[in-house]
Amino acid sequence: MKLHEIRDNKGAHTRKMLVGRGLGSGKGKTSGRGGKGQTARSGVRLKGFQGGQTPLSRRLPKRGFTNIHRLNYVAVNLGQIQAALDDGRIVAGQEITVELMKNAGFFKNPRDGIRLLAKGVLTHKIHCVVSGISQKARSEIEKLGGQVTCVEG
Repeated sequence: MKLHEIRDNKGAHTRKMLVGRGLGSGKGKTSGRGGKGQTARSGVRLKGFQGGQTPLSRRLPKRGFTNIHRLNYVAVNLGQIQAALDDGRIVAGQEITVELMKNAGFFKNPRDGIRLLAKGVLTHKIHCVVSGISQKARSEIEKLGGQVTCVEG
């Protein structure tokens, strides 16, 4: 094969259809837009229109609200920390921070902070710096002689 012999695969490149170039072209006169009216023009506003009837979205009752100030925490379980200690991703005795957990592969994005939960069994004494913790997780850590520091965000 030589450089001047290189071609696209058959059917890989098709020419753009020119519209509005006479009746014989197949896309003349209305250019594939059909007849007259709203849909033949730009800025069509028919999505969600139900023929004058009150739309379904307006007939259904509204309920609740979205709290725009809600914090989105990443959940980390004690079992995950124990697995990381066993694998050597975290060294026992060192302070477990958000950065350390991220490097250990618990999550990619810490979002608004870390919340420690009690799922799993912990056998090592640890010191964690997190945004939130469940009561059961706190009691499990303190039972082993470890400690937890809660910080904002």
